[in-house]
Amino acid sequence: MTVTLEASDGVGTIRLDRPPMNALDVATQDRLRELAEEATRRDDVRAVVLYGGEKVFAAGADIKEMQAMDHTAMVVRSKALQDSFTVVARIPKPVVAAVTGYALGGGCELALCADFRIAADNAKLGQPEILLGLIPGAGGTQRLARLIGPSKAKDLIFTGRHVKAQEALAIGLVDRVVPAAEVYEQAHAWAARLAKGPALALRAAKESVDAGLETDIDTGLTIERNWFAGLFATEDRERGMRSFVEEGPGKAKFL
Repeated sequence: MTVTLEASDGVGTIRLDRPPMNALDVATQDRLRELAEEATRRDDVRAVVLYGGEKVFAAGADIKEMQAMDHTAMVVRSKALQDSFTVVARIPKPVVAAVTGYALGGGCELALCADFRIAADNAKLGQPEILLGLIPGAGGTQRLARLIGPSKAKDLIFTGRHVKAQEALAIGLVDRVVPAAEVYEQAHAWAARLAKGPALALRAAKESVDAGLETDIDTGLTIERNWFAGLFATEDRERGMRSFVEEGPGKAKFL
């Protein structure tokens, strides 16, 4: 299998495993979508880590495979490509990318689908599609601009240059830089912490932020208000408030 899903302690690790560079060919894209859908369904997966192994996250698309495609083939395939990444982005649970080595092209776009990105101190990220006479096609022009702003996104997309970990941190492309040997451990710890939280409230928070970014503030506030009120019907809300009143803040245990 080019992609696997393993769960422990409430954390599901979606692991890319297509040596040597985790190139994202069609089969890998489709498998990624299947496992993202599975992670969404499974009750024992309450948070997710995206991981490519100790050496590389994903160095991009399979260029040899793409070179063989003509316009008609890519018209058909490009929607499936985007859909596979969108399914990852819409996992209704906290998702963290553990970025080691290269995260380029589709690899960078996959990292953009996470809620949080922890990068190795030797990581390099970028959208080099322009060097192939192309543009990012798996969400890079949209998610990157929303994350770091249009000017910085255009810099990376127009030039195709690689960004080292510290610059990626400075521009907001990643959220934390750690020694390479600690990337997965820290990503798993972040996910495990959130896996113990109230699942429906976390889902509500994620969907409110993500959906709100796609609309005007009044509509965003309506989305927030509806989720906020709706959570008063949940057992987690009862448990959290009861614990606060009886034991003090931060001591509630959620199922």
